[in-house]
Amino acid sequence: MKRLTTFLLLAFIVKASAQTSGYQVGALVSDFSLKNTNNKTVALSDYPDAKGYIVAFTCNTCPVAKAYEERLIQLNSKYAPLGYPVIAINPNDPDVSAGDSFQAMQERAKSKQYAFAYLYDPGQEVTRQFGAERTPHIYLLQKTAKGNKVAYIGAIDNDPEEANPQRINYLENAIAALQKGKQPDVAFTKAVGCGVKFKK
Repeated sequence: MKRLTTFLLLAFIVKASAQTSGYQVGALVSDFSLKNTNNKTVALSDYPDAKGYIVAFTCNTCPVAKAYEERLIQLNSKYAPLGYPVIAINPNDPDVSAGDSFQAMQERAKSKQYAFAYLYDPGQEVTRQFGAERTPHIYLLQKTAKGNKVAYIGAIDNDPEEANPQRINYLENAIAALQKGKQPDVAFTKAVGCGVKFKK
């Protein structure tokens, strides 16, 4: 826990402004098709009734991702019925992070009884397309007549250790704005977590 606290304090020093690569807020997202832990492929278009998507780049091994795991499960339970399902993607290369192999993903999804898709991105193409750099890294998409638009990028909240009495639920606030037909007041925050393990 002490190690996680130190890591988070250092991470929050970085000023939040915008992503350096990948999708920006307001960009339209191309659909993708990745293998789920049940060995079936999943695409955004497989959710015809969705109003949007909570795309979460997360993994098995990062302590910050683990700290947010239950909250991600709860977010899907709360918002999937309202049209905003969680779609989790593991961005890490398994040759660099053995604990993030597809088999390990399957074991994790089963043990935690994930009710959402947990997708494998073997070539890390989708990860690079989005510009995800951390685990967890959240992209809230809004379904529009023109396509799936990025409405929010960043962290779930400002309370990784669930110890902040002044928690700000960035993601839930952003969803609430969309539900009211508005755009989020805060559309970008700095994602705090472990760096994505890219193929060497």
